[in-house]
Amino acid sequence: MTIAFTEMQETIRMVQMESLDIRTVTMGINLRDCADSDFEKMNQRVFDKITSYAKNLRDTAEQVEKEYGVPIINKRISITPIAEILGNATVEEAVQLAKTLDRAAIELGVDFIGGYSALVHKGISKGDQTLLTALPKALSNTERVCASVSVATTRTGINMDAVRQMGIIIKESAELTKHKNGIACAKLVVFCNPVEDNPFMAGAFHGAGEGEAVINVGVSGPGVVLNALKRHPNGDLGQVSDVIKKTAFKITRAGELLGRIVAERLNVPFGIMDLSLAPTNAMNDSVAEILEEIGLERVGTHGTIAALALMNDAVKKGGAMASSYVGGLSGAFIPVSEDNGMIQGIVDNALTLSKLEAMTCVCSVGLDMIALDGDVTPATLAAIIADEAAIGMINKKTTAVRVIPVPGKKEGEMVEFGGLLGRAPVMGVNGFSSERFISRGGRIPAPLQALIN
Repeated sequence: MTIAFTEMQETIRMVQMESLDIRTVTMGINLRDCADSDFEKMNQRVFDKITSYAKNLRDTAEQVEKEYGVPIINKRISITPIAEILGNATVEEAVQLAKTLDRAAIELGVDFIGGYSALVHKGISKGDQTLLTALPKALSNTERVCASVSVATTRTGINMDAVRQMGIIIKESAELTKHKNGIACAKLVVFCNPVEDNPFMAGAFHGAGEGEAVINVGVSGPGVVLNALKRHPNGDLGQVSDVIKKTAFKITRAGELLGRIVAERLNVPFGIMDLSLAPTNAMNDSVAEILEEIGLERVGTHGTIAALALMNDAVKKGGAMASSYVGGLSGAFIPVSEDNGMIQGIVDNALTLSKLEAMTCVCSVGLDMIALDGDVTPATLAAIIADEAAIGMINKKTTAVRVIPVPGKKEGEMVEFGGLLGRAPVMGVNGFSSERFISRGGRIPAPLQALIN
């Protein structure tokens, strides 16, 4: 891959003035050959394989960062969904394995390790159930382990038994970390139509279709897009789309260059570029502020979904032209606690939970990093998950829920999570019950869109 001098100059400007960064370089590692009926042997094999493959990940990424002057914010690992190798392990052993993953992440100096996961969109195996039962303790007793659970796909429908369990698990995870505002829930994502090559946390896992090891890259650039739009304040919406598209092309080119260099030096295949715009709490590094630059007085007002759809489409078109290997989630994240514009929208009563849910129809994922009233019931949490899963299932797209019912907090209070996770206003939920609907269980059948063969 070659890069012109003018592109290098533009990249330098984007880094220095517009908060461009490589949000994550994530190494995916296959752990299927670590399975063993003897738990202690499996536990050791998992630790040894992860620490062997990723031993140079952090140092290599940091060296490339210094050489090229583009910040690589996170170095992460994704692994085979752990439920697939648990076999006859007990719940206590599953929790012990989570601690082993945490120890590996700390020893390697990586920010997160994702893949403490189960795929239960059609049914729940013995290993799946062991992992689900272990989740609250596993997440509350580790710092860097991230978990995800697939409860629905377009091809299979929605496993409402799993959805019901997830409502209980999220509530219990929050209670076990109530001294930290329920932070365990920030490391848990519930998916519909999850992808196998997602480099972003907390939902990353190394899927069955992946190779032995791979490098996947997620590049961030809301600040770059925002600054590009500010230079065209009077353009029509077609011109707005074109500006975003061209900017996404440049961001993706920079990200893929660095990703391929890291992969080559680690002697691991380069996998995909995830095009998702990922915000931070830094000034002018907000997806919401891009939508407001397009013309909304405040994110959440009428027109928000149309503006988000325009932006997402343009990002994908520009990024797809810049890379032959686009994957992951690719679009735009709208995590409330990590985006100053989203936070302000809620504070100003412009952005509601219902509007956020509607926005997920056209963005990358779903309800992300949303603080909820601590009194929310498990059934209501399950119903929120079911609604998001239905959006994903019907529209053949990935949707997800990462919500934090903050113990002891009420609607309108502000909660601090710290670091990249930021802060969030606590949002209320509909007071009417969904208990009877959730308690029915069973499976919501796959839609007609599933019959594509």
